[in-house]
Amino acid sequence: MLFKNIAILDENYNLKDNMYVGIKGETIDYIDTVEPNESYGESYEGKGKLLMCGFFNSHAHTPMTLMRGYGENMSLQDWLTKRIFPFEDKLNGESVYAGMLLGIAESLRFGIVSTTDMYYYGDDMAKAILGSGVKNNLGRGVVNFSEDGEIDLLPGFQETKHIFETYHNEGNGRLKVDISLHGEYTSNPKTALHLAEYMKAVGANMHVHVSETEFEHEECKKRHGMTPVQYLSKHGLFDTKATAAHCVWLEGDDFDILAKKNVTVASCPISNMKLASGVCNIPYLLKKGVNVAIGTDSVASNNSLNMIEEMKVFAISNKGKQFDPTLVTPVETLRAATFAGAKGQGRDDCGKLAVGFKADLVVMDLSKPNMHPIHDMATNLVYSASGSDVLLTMVDGRILYQNGEYLTIDIEKAIFEAEKCTKRILGELK
Repeated sequence: MLFKNIAILDENYNLKDNMYVGIKGETIDYIDTVEPNESYGESYEGKGKLLMCGFFNSHAHTPMTLMRGYGENMSLQDWLTKRIFPFEDKLNGESVYAGMLLGIAESLRFGIVSTTDMYYYGDDMAKAILGSGVKNNLGRGVVNFSEDGEIDLLPGFQETKHIFETYHNEGNGRLKVDISLHGEYTSNPKTALHLAEYMKAVGANMHVHVSETEFEHEECKKRHGMTPVQYLSKHGLFDTKATAAHCVWLEGDDFDILAKKNVTVASCPISNMKLASGVCNIPYLLKKGVNVAIGTDSVASNNSLNMIEEMKVFAISNKGKQFDPTLVTPVETLRAATFAGAKGQGRDDCGKLAVGFKADLVVMDLSKPNMHPIHDMATNLVYSASGSDVLLTMVDGRILYQNGEYLTIDIEKAIFEAEKCTKRILGELK
């Protein structure tokens, strides 16, 4: 495919007008101001449009789309125990697949090309991922409150092994399977050590919740005499490529440990503020050289997968908290939503609009009044753009969403099935 006469946001997040971008197979093959001699097949007229790298959602629980708006204006503990846990107890493979497919459609609508997910019913999640054409780092969150029994026999660990052995690098690498400890507070040292040993043996990534709330953070210090970051590092969870979600209540040498261990922090600003958990200290993480990416968290706590909305809150949250308008620039924000996310997922050939990188691309509509005038394109994208400005989403050179049409998903059926599964669960909860 050849994009013609289109503005681009290049790998350094600079605007270039009237460009030609050629896609060959799954890869960006040509970028220049002149039309190539080689034929790239179908052409796309880009006047009034912007081509940029697609977004990488670095922390989500995508099937929780079924719980959108189900628990509102509640404390975190009440939200979990009175709404989320009872609902999740009624889930099955069919409902997880329906929620996953609905979430994938929403992600594509908002330009998300890849997601780092943590949930369960991995077979059904994998089916939705592979069938829809998106990228995903899939993890089955392992929970264990018991000191008894073999970790190998834990249902969560058995499912982890199954999905890793069955699906890792399927879809020509689109689907990767991560090892996921749900968190320090939902497990014990024996479980953490076992997962660390397994992930290192198979060469997998780690995905874990870290210091999301003050209560979680302080209770870990009481239990173990160390912070969650110190605990996870001590037990080997950061000895491979790791994504630490939230990291709101970091302190002391937590920042240095994350930097030294090359951990990616997935900041989820909207969810963290909506649940009154706090604000991640993004500026200090960046100062320490930590790879900071952006996550939406679940739709149950967000309540959308609108990455452009998430970018704006990511950029402004610390300005307000620390009373410093210079903190977190638009370019830092765009990098967090693209290249930093791809890096955290272990996708070294993704996350940039550059020759040789995978064609995971988004076309934005520049004809709308909210995008004019253009003094600085990065600033407009972070502060002025809307998720509805996404016109096209491409993954590995394949268009999956364009102008309201989903080319790999029957959207009417996906919505119907999600509604049907939700009604079934609500009926059982009465």
